[in-house]
Parts: sequence; structure tokens; C-alpha cells
Amino acid sequence: MGHRAKNKQPAPQPLDVTQPTQSPKKLGKRKAESVDDKFNSRPVKKVKDQTQSKQKGNKKKKSAPLDDEGSTDGWENVVDDAKLKAYAKSLFNKSEEEELDDLDEFNDDELRGPAQAFDFGSDAEDDEPEVIIGKTKKSKQSERPIKIIPTASDDSDSSDDSDDDDNERITMANMAARSKALDKKAAAEAALDVEEMQQAALAEEEDDDLDMDEDEEETDGQPFRLPTAEEKDAENNAGGPDVHIVQRRMRECVRVLGKFKRLAEKGRSRSEYINQLLSDISSYYGYNDFLAEKLFQLFPVAEAIEFFEANEVSRPVTIRTNTLRTRRRDLAQALINRGVNLEPIGKWTNVGLQVFESSVPIGATPEYLAGHYMLQAASSFLPVIALSPQPNERVLDMASAPGGKTTHIAALLQNTGIVFANDANKARTKSLSANVHRLGCKNVVVCSYDGREFPKVIGGFDRVLLDAPCSGTGVISKDSSVKVNKSERDFTLLAHLQKQLILCAIDSVSPDSKTGGYVVYSTCSVTVDENESVVDYALRKRPNVKLVDTGLEFGREGYTKYRGKSFNASLSLTRRFYPHVHNMDGFYVAKFKVEKRGKVLKATPEVALVGIEEEGEKVVAEEETVTFDDAEDRPYLEEAKRRRMKAKGLKPPPRTTVKAST
Repeated sequence: MGHRAKNKQPAPQPLDVTQPTQSPKKLGKRKAESVDDKFNSRPVKKVKDQTQSKQKGNKKKKSAPLDDEGSTDGWENVVDDAKLKAYAKSLFNKSEEEELDDLDEFNDDELRGPAQAFDFGSDAEDDEPEVIIGKTKKSKQSERPIKIIPTASDDSDSSDDSDDDDNERITMANMAARSKALDKKAAAEAALDVEEMQQAALAEEEDDDLDMDEDEEETDGQPFRLPTAEEKDAENNAGGPDVHIVQRRMRECVRVLGKFKRLAEKGRSRSEYINQLLSDISSYYGYNDFLAEKLFQLFPVAEAIEFFEANEVSRPVTIRTNTLRTRRRDLAQALINRGVNLEPIGKWTNVGLQVFESSVPIGATPEYLAGHYMLQAASSFLPVIALSPQPNERVLDMASAPGGKTTHIAALLQNTGIVFANDANKARTKSLSANVHRLGCKNVVVCSYDGREFPKVIGGFDRVLLDAPCSGTGVISKDSSVKVNKSERDFTLLAHLQKQLILCAIDSVSPDSKTGGYVVYSTCSVTVDENESVVDYALRKRPNVKLVDTGLEFGREGYTKYRGKSFNASLSLTRRFYPHVHNMDGFYVAKFKVEKRGKVLKATPEVALVGIEEEGEKVVAEEETVTFDDAEDRPYLEEAKRRRMKAKGLKPPPRTTVKAST
């Protein structure tokens, strides 16, 4: 380091070598105050610092020895030029010329600063901050780039820089070409993404197939094949097939039907696999053959199994808050305090709560007895939400027992207006009246009429709710008897009754209503015969009626085509709900808007024929008012009267035969 100092600047002039060097002891452990002494001692200290940075761990060996009193006697003896030169070469790999070049980069200010970093035991300098040379020195190494090996990010950075440079030189001449190039690049990237997604999907399918093949090998080590007629007879004679065999056969049939061309057995048709699957469904889930096939045809193969499986699981317990008595927040807090675990059903309703578990009977709490809530299925909220009654309206609930929908309507009306709660079964009106009183509904009138009599009994309603009697195929989880006690005749009779009721409901609505004029038709069934067929029939029979949006934010659209039948295109506005999709009972909701009948000019008889002739039915002119045929309806009315008299214990009159009018 002394050699560097000599090449950097000449020897200091005031220094007299013949004079003895003063010891730091006499100065009271203080550094020399003269500037020349600083210049003279600075290179020696620099050697010490670099020695410490290059050889860590040997710090004591390379630094100047101190005596017990902290003096530095003998430190000046290190200024031998030859020894310093050899010592410097052993420490640095650079040549002397390179070292001189490095020294040229230093200025006097930088050299003066680090000299104060050395502490020789002086008490006066204990509080001074330590200055590190490495943080002030600017070496050539610090000027080198951080990234040495080029990476993809470097390429992107360079490309971005080039793009920025190109963007700066955009002109009107090359603008169109640049736009086309960008569009082409975006299209290429989109095509690449689509290709990657397709490849990923194919890879997943192959993995699924491999997994299924592995499952086959683990079970029997033999591929799946359909049982022959002899094998089926042997199973039946043995008391039926094993449950595990039926499960595996159902799973394999679903897999084969999903990829029939590739996985089907040679010489076997699709119908054979479907028949075998229907037979297994009937035996495994306990359905009769007719109902199993009718429900199976509603869904794709894989989804049909999910539907049958969901019918074996009970639906969640739900309650509806009675807003006439309390708020949902207060009710939830009160039930939580009683040990009930619950949460809101969803965003689609602001009064529903789902109960997970309860330490007390949920139907016998003080809140229930006080009318703060009603035990009601979540699917029963849907028709009333679609009806959306407004205050001070006249509303008819044609089949209201046991009162869940009626009390919901009364709560939405805020005890204004009037609600006619009708049910044909007089015995069920008792529970209806009890719930109306318990929930504090003061605007409800309970009556018991056949729904088909209602246009004559009273009409002019703003809104009508018809929750029609149905087969109950959507609530099989609650009533498992539906699996075996429904036949084709039952569905035919129910569909006929529903068609009569929906026409009566439409005729009971006043088209002149300023706020209403709506009819909501709902069933707890999932079959097309009771839903889309009935709604399509009403649209054909009543030209002044049209379907509107139900206002429900979820649910699947109704069928517009089903097994060769084509329905009105507006049936897509209706909504279907399934247990395996929405975790609620199977349900169907449709909403009609009743409008005024239009006047038709007599001069144009061709235009007056607006009905659609079907199966020999007469075309009805729009100017004619559609009324009930008393002769045709008399047998039904008399039969209903006979049933009512029998229920009261009275002797009904004999049946009268009516001649059919030609």
C-alpha cells in the first residue's frame, strides 16, 4: 500500500526522517492533527483494511500489533518498499499498472472519508459512526451488468424495448400493417390456447379410461359384458342379483353408453344396454318399470343416475321467517341461543334459513308457537317469489293447504288487500286455518271449493297462484311410495285435471288489473306431461295469455322440444328445479300474463280464426267469449257434491246420466 501511495503523490515535504517519530502515548491516544501526517499514515491503514477484507479470520495476524496500553510502536517500520511490494503482489492478482488504474478512480474526498473508520482504542472516537470503504468505493465490478447469462426475460425485455422503439416511429403509412400484424399474432395465440385445451381434455379422458380399465382389472380381471337371458333367469331364480354386482353393472353401462362406439360389445345395440340399465335401476332403487323409464328419459344417462341417487337423500330442513312477527336476523339469533345451527339459504331469498342440526325440536320452540317462522321446503318459496304480490291486491291461492304459500303471500302483502285461501279437501283446511292464526295473517279468507268452480264462485283477482295437485315425482325423498304406486293412468288423469284447473285460474284473473293480471302455475313434479304439456295447452286455449319471465335467477329452462313433441318457444321462460342440481325438491314454475281480448273485425273472417285446430277440435273465433259448457261440466260438479256430502255423513243423491250432445 505504501508503494501505491508513492506512485500516487510525492513524499510529504515537511516530514523530517531524522527526527524520532512521536509515540501515540505522548499524544494521549490521539491521532496526529497535521494534514501531512494524515497523508503519510493513510496508505498504511489502507493496506490493513484490504488485508482484512481479503483474509477473514486472519485479522489479528495481518493488523499491526498493539501493546497492552494500545500503542502502535513500531508501526512505522512497515514502510519498507520492497516488502510492501511483495506483500501487495501476494494479496492481489492484478498487475501494478492495473492497480494504478484502480487508484486513478479515487479522489481525495473519497480517500479522506474512510481514514476515520479505524479505531485505535481512542475514547474520544467511540461515538463516531463507522464508515465502511466498500460502500463508498465505485469499482469496475460494480459497473458490470447483474445478469450475465441471457434468459427469456431478457429477450422479452429487449423485444419490449424494440417494440417501444417501433411504437415511437409509428406513422400513417405503417399503421394498418402494424394493426394487421397484431391481429394475426392475437389469432395465433388464441389458436394455440384452444389447441392446448383440447389436448388437455383428451389427456384427461385417456386418464379416465385408464382408471376405469384398472378398476375392471382389480374387480374381476375380465372386461364388462352384458348378461345373457339365461344368466338373468338364473339371477332371478336365485332371489335376485347381488347388490355389488348391480352397482358395478350400472356403472359400466353408463360408461359404455357415454362412449358407445368405442366401448360397446360387438353385436350389442344401445337399446340392450339401456334396457339392462333400467332393469338395474328398478331393482336397485325400488321403482316400478314404468316410472323408472319415465324419469330416466328426462336426463342424459349419467345425470339420470345422479337424479335417482339424489332421491335417496333427504333434503335440508328449511324454515321461512314470518316477517309479520319478526326479522330474520332476530329469529336466527334467538334460535342460535337455543342451540340451533343454521344459516341463510341463499341470496335468492331474504326470509329463508337452513337448519343443519338442533338440540331442541325445531317444530316445538317458543318462537315456532309464537308464529315467528314456518317449517317449509325451500322449493315452496319459488312460486310465491314468482307471483310477487303487491300490497292492496286481491290474490287467490287455489290449492292452499297446509298454508305455507298462503301465509307467505299475506306476509308480502303486509296484511293489506285480501287473500282467498281455497282447498278442495275440507279436512286439510283445519291445518290451513291453524297456521293462518298462528302466523298472524289477518287478511286471509279460508274457503273450500273445487277449483274448477272458482270462476263462477268469485273472480276478478289481481293474481292467482295454482300449485296444482301432481304425481309428486319431485318429492320422492319425502314420500317413497311414489316409486311403486304411480301408473300411466294416474299421469293421464292428473294431466287432465291440471289442464282444467289452469284454464279456471286464467279465467279468474282480471285482465283490467292495474298492478297485476298474473297467474303462476307450479307443481312438485318433474315430468313433462304435468308441466310443459299443460302450459302449452293453456297457451293454445287462451290466445290472450302469454308467458313472462318468472323473476327467478336460477333454475333450468323448460323444455321446448321433448321426444318428438314441439312446444311453444316461450316455454324457455319457465323454470325447472332438480334435487341433484339445486339441492331442493323437484319443482316447476311458470308465470302467465293475462291480457285483454282483442276485437276482430267481422269483414275479415280469415283473420278471426286465431285458434289452432288440433285433433279435430273446432277453431274458436277470438270475438267469441270462451265460456264453460254446463252440460259437460255438470257430471264433474255433481260428483264433487256427492263426495262432499259423503264426507259430512249425508246420503248423496243418485247419479244422473246426461246424454252426450252431438
